[in-house]
Amino acid sequence: MKLKMKLKIILLILFVSFNTIVNAQTEAFTEQSYIKDNDTLNYRLLLPKDFTKDKQYPVVLFLHGAGERGNDNQKQLAHGSKLFLSKTARDSFPAIVIFPQCPKNDYWANAEVDRTTYPLTITFPSDLPPTNALNLVMHLIEDMTQKPYVNKDQIYVGGLSMGGMGTFEILYRKPDLFAAAIAICGGGNPNTAKLFAKKVPMSIYHGAKDDVVKPQLSLAMVNAILEAGGTPNFTLYAKDNHNSWDSTFAETELLSWLFSNTKLKNE
Repeated sequence: MKLKMKLKIILLILFVSFNTIVNAQTEAFTEQSYIKDNDTLNYRLLLPKDFTKDKQYPVVLFLHGAGERGNDNQKQLAHGSKLFLSKTARDSFPAIVIFPQCPKNDYWANAEVDRTTYPLTITFPSDLPPTNALNLVMHLIEDMTQKPYVNKDQIYVGGLSMGGMGTFEILYRKPDLFAAAIAICGGGNPNTAKLFAKKVPMSIYHGAKDDVVKPQLSLAMVNAILEAGGTPNFTLYAKDNHNSWDSTFAETELLSWLFSNTKLKNE
């Protein structure tokens, strides 16, 4: 009985410790909301350590996947937030990091999704205005770039799955805004690649065994960028399914590559 009691106490301590760490990580990203024309976009904001308005910092916009949609302003931190909370990121790459949350009934990209097939059949119309969610994100990031403590030459965007699709779309809508981009297990309309191919360096990642968003969608964007004169990095993980973001976030040079790009350098 004493042994069982000790085990229960140890497990309880471990559980409390784990939740304390998770809560501390979540709290580092403060809850924010952006209001535009009576529409509200929830987002989380991470400021650099020892943040001061007297300095200028890069900005990273990260778009989550469809499973993290909602209005709790928390689920969007499920994938990717730990990358920016790591000691390496905090010490070596001080940046303002924004994780917006897409509402449940919206999408980051204009995407027609047939969910009767797996992998999903997805097409990307480019003759439509941005979705309400992406429109709010574009206004948010544009407002952010007007802050005196933001380095306008280092605005970055990235996303996974639905967020990878949103990444490709925001690039063709705002090709002069971003210094570099990361798209993970996403896709887009290849006809739009010419609008940003030579302006925005990209790193694109996908799992070869992805049975949700087929890797051919990323490959189509890579080929289109190449044909338009761009030089994207592309990694196809042979053993990964849809969660290729795990392998991507484990890439030791991911952040150093991202922050090495500046708009001035790209010109």
